[in-house]
Amino acid sequence: MPLNYSKWDQLELSDDSDIEGHPNVDKKSLIRWKQRDIHEKRDLRKQKIAHLEAQIACNNVLLPRIIDIAGKLADPNPSIPPTRYWTNLVEQLGKNPSKDCPPGNDPTKIEQTYDGMLLSLFQRVTQETRDKLKGLTLQESEREERLGKELASEMAMHVKQLGEMIEKDKKELADEIAEQKKKITTEDIHEGFETKYVPPKPEPAPVPHHKAIESAVKGKNKVTEFEVLNPKAAAASPASTSHEEADDHDVELPEMTPSLLEFSKIAMGEYEKSFRFIQQHRDVYVPGASDALLVAGFEAESQGKHAYAKKCIHQSLLLQYCEKLGRDGVGIFFKKMISGDARAKTVFEEDYKQTYQHLKKRVKLSKEEAAKEAEGREQIQLVAEDPSITISFNVPDGPPPEDLRLEGPGTEELDVEEVRKALQYRWEVFQQLSKPMQDALKTNVLEEVNKVLGAMDVAEAEAVVGALDSGGILNFAEGGIRDETGKDAAS
Repeated sequence: MPLNYSKWDQLELSDDSDIEGHPNVDKKSLIRWKQRDIHEKRDLRKQKIAHLEAQIACNNVLLPRIIDIAGKLADPNPSIPPTRYWTNLVEQLGKNPSKDCPPGNDPTKIEQTYDGMLLSLFQRVTQETRDKLKGLTLQESEREERLGKELASEMAMHVKQLGEMIEKDKKELADEIAEQKKKITTEDIHEGFETKYVPPKPEPAPVPHHKAIESAVKGKNKVTEFEVLNPKAAAASPASTSHEEADDHDVELPEMTPSLLEFSKIAMGEYEKSFRFIQQHRDVYVPGASDALLVAGFEAESQGKHAYAKKCIHQSLLLQYCEKLGRDGVGIFFKKMISGDARAKTVFEEDYKQTYQHLKKRVKLSKEEAAKEAEGREQIQLVAEDPSITISFNVPDGPPPEDLRLEGPGTEELDVEEVRKALQYRWEVFQQLSKPMQDALKTNVLEEVNKVLGAMDVAEAEAVVGALDSGGILNFAEGGIRDETGKDAAS
C-alpha cells in the first residue's frame, strides 16, 4: 500500500533552510524574527477566531428577539398601538433589565448584558426615527401612525443587517479556521494509540477490627466471647467468626466504618434503598460487615437505643442472607424482596424477630453478669477493730478563723499556730475530696461513707482513706485500715 506523505507539506519550519536575507544582517537575528512573526500571527489568528465565535454566539441570541419585536411593530392588526408597545418595551429594559449576558461579560454592568445591548439599539432607533419626523407638520394621530411605521422600518433594517453580519462572521470564521489548519503546530499533536481500558477497582478491604482488652481479676484470666446471633446464616458466611480465646486476653471485634454506619440507619423494609446503597458502596459488602452490625446492635440495645438496635440487626441479616446465597446473592436476595415474594419475606422477617429477641436476652444476661461481677469485686471498707469502738468523722465547716482561741482543759500546752496549721490542712484535705464523699462525710454515717468507697477502685479508695486519716477527719481508736472483702466467705 503506498504511503501518503502529503501531510508533511503542512509543517511550518523556521530554521535557516528557508530564510534568505541581506548578507550584512545577522542570520540568527533573522531566524528569531521569523519565529516571532510566525508565533505572533498564530496568536492573532487565535484571538480573532475566539472573537468571531463569541460575536456570532451573542448575535444568535439577539437576532430572534429583534425579529420578534420587528414583527410586532409591523403587525397590521396590533393589540396595542406600536408606539405604546415600543415605549413600554424601552421602559421595561431600562427599569428592570435581566442580568443574562454572554460568557465572560460582567452581569453587573448593564451595557454588557443582552438587555443592555437591546436597550442601546432601541434608544438609537428612537432618536433616528424622531429626527426623521422633526421637520414634518403632522397631526397627533398621523404622527403616531407615521412613527409606528418608521419604527417598524428601522427594526426591519436592523434585522437584515444583523443577519448579514452573522453570515459574514461565519464565513470569515471558516476562512480563519481553514488558514489555521494549513500548518501543523504542537497543539495538533495527539497520541496515535490510546486505550480506553480502565482496570477494575480493587476489592475493598475487610472491616477493621479493634481489640477489647480484659484484665486479670483475682488471678483468673477473663475471656470475652463474641456470640453470633444467627448461627445458621453465619455458618455459611465467610465473614462469620468462631469462638476463640485470644492471646493476652485480647478479643478482636469488628468496627463500624462510615459506610456501615450510614447503611445501619436505613429504615427496615426499605429493600430498594438498601440495594442501591450496597451497589454504590462496595465496602459495605465485605467480610466482617455483618458481624460489625451485630456488635453495634448489641451495644445500642445495652444503651437502651432499641430502635437503632433493630435497624442494625435488620441490616446485618440482609448481608448474611446475601452471603448465604452465593456469588450472585445480592441480586437474587433483593430481587425477591423488592418484588414482594411472600415466602421469602416471611422467612426473613421471622428470622429477624427471633434474632432480635435472642439479642435482647443476651443483653439482659450480660447486664446481670456485670452486676454480679460488680458485687463480688474487691472493695475497701472501713471496719473498726473492736466492735465497741465507733468510727466517726471530724468534718470541718471551713478554714480556721483568724482569731483562733484554744479553750478548755488540756489546751494550755498546745501551740495556737500548730493547731491552726492542722485545722487548715484538714480543710484542704476535705476540699480535695469528691462531692459524693463530702456529702457522705457530712452525714457522719459510716454506711454512707462505705457506699462511696465501695464504688471506687481499690487504689483510689486506699488513697482517700489515707487522706482522711492524715487530715484528722477519720476518728477511731486505732489508725490503719483493713480490707474486709470476702471475710464472710472466708469464714
